Amino acid sequence: MGGDEKAVLYTYWRSSCSWRVRIALQYAGLEVEYRPVHLVRDGGEQLKTEYSGTNPMQQVPTFVMNGNRITQSMAIMEYINEIKPSANLLPKDPATRAKVRMICEIINSGIQPIQNLSVMKMYSQIQEVKMAWSKFWIDKGFQALEKELEKTAGSRCVGDEVSLADCCLVPQVYNANRFSVDMSKYPVISRINANLEKLAQFQVAHPSQQIDCPELARMGKECDDIGSN
Repeated sequence: MGGDEKAVLYTYWRSSCSWRVRIALQYAGLEVEYRPVHLVRDGGEQLKTEYSGTNPMQQVPTFVMNGNRITQSMAIMEYINEIKPSANLLPKDPATRAKVRMICEIINSGIQPIQNLSVMKMYSQIQEVKMAWSKFWIDKGFQALEKELEKTAGSRCVGDEVSLADCCLVPQVYNANRFSVDMSKYPVISRINANLEKLAQFQVAHPSQQIDCPELARMGKECDDIGSN
């Protein structure tokens, strides 16, 4: 990066929005300092004054580089791809690029926000009810996503090259498994996810590899922060 300052990503180990950005950063080859923001401890560090000044939406991720502060995972990933074109996460062909963005937004706008931690807390304080809520909406979204991927997928979400759509897919499948969605109903999603999980960039970005991952989670045990950001 030459004389540029080191980039910073405010993140949380199991935040699916942070996770997708971490994958994009791996493909960009950017050196980044990860600053964890615990979404549960003390009522949620994202809600504290110290972080609210960085991200008024009180969410993760937030990306800071060379004095530029960017929130919202899709905006961050597109910025990363633009400053590091070698990441090649958006196809050059306009129609194919639009399909990548379509898959991204099915997940980013149509599925993930409804099972977000803050939404579930507002809906219910009962864990079983929150689990059922998230399972319902992920299942409903995956029904549509599976149909679209039947038309666009090769070994990846759109064709055979890793794109932003793949960065979004893997964290959402992780959440689906957490909320006991029957993934046998979604063979295309499952096949693509299995392909992507073999890639080094995806493995490094996995929650279990993050500096703020609890020891229980590293051992494959469930933690109590139901939901994601």
